[in-house]
Amino acid sequence: MPAFLLPTAGILMGLIIGSFLATLIVRWPEGRSVIAGRSSCDDCGHRLHAWELIPVVSFILQSGKCRICGAPIAPDHIATELAAGMIGGLALFAAPGAEGIAGALFGWLLLALAALDVKHHWLPDRLTAILAVSGLAAGFLSMSPPIYDRLIGGVVGFVSLTVVASAYKMIRGREGLGGGDPKMLAAIGCWLGWAALPLVILGAGLTGLLVALSWKIRGKNVAADSLLPLGSLMAIAAFPLWLYQTAANGVLY
Repeated sequence: MPAFLLPTAGILMGLIIGSFLATLIVRWPEGRSVIAGRSSCDDCGHRLHAWELIPVVSFILQSGKCRICGAPIAPDHIATELAAGMIGGLALFAAPGAEGIAGALFGWLLLALAALDVKHHWLPDRLTAILAVSGLAAGFLSMSPPIYDRLIGGVVGFVSLTVVASAYKMIRGREGLGGGDPKMLAAIGCWLGWAALPLVILGAGLTGLLVALSWKIRGKNVAADSLLPLGSLMAIAAFPLWLYQTAANGVLY
């Protein structure tokens, strides 16, 4: 089989998954069903036909606007589709077969959690639990890292950030981390293993510094109490680390 076919399939699958994730990110925080009900324009209520829901293509053909009222389609919708497509392509390039599909699932779940954290400062326990359980399931299927590394990673991830959050509250007298952040790091540990967790935190910290710098450049006030979505920052660091682990284990083409 030509080497480009699986990554291409991963991109196409990711675009479809991304369209679903974009809907989830909008509807779930509003308490609406993600599955039931047809998609419609947020401005005029026009119910979208199947040909208006083709990932990326429909956005381009409609010039990023509703066909009926001309209201702009939220750009984060197509951004989610493109990000999910990239995740699917990279995962199946890095690891053909079941391990690549597992990696894509890891990336897609991280994408959903990151977007929800950025937009709503919310890391749903249900989605974090799915991330953790799927990571342990991959370990039981003999995917690297081994299951015991993943189990330790889950425990260490949760305990370490819980201790940090408690110490911060004790010293500063206010909350410094959201309640979902330790669970998020635990779930990432269930995928990457305990040894990768310091790199996840380091990557999240560096990404946070870049975000703060970009805010400063754009004239936005940056203070000690400025809210940075740690869950999103950890997600951004975690998927590249999965790709690195896969390459280091010799699975990469």
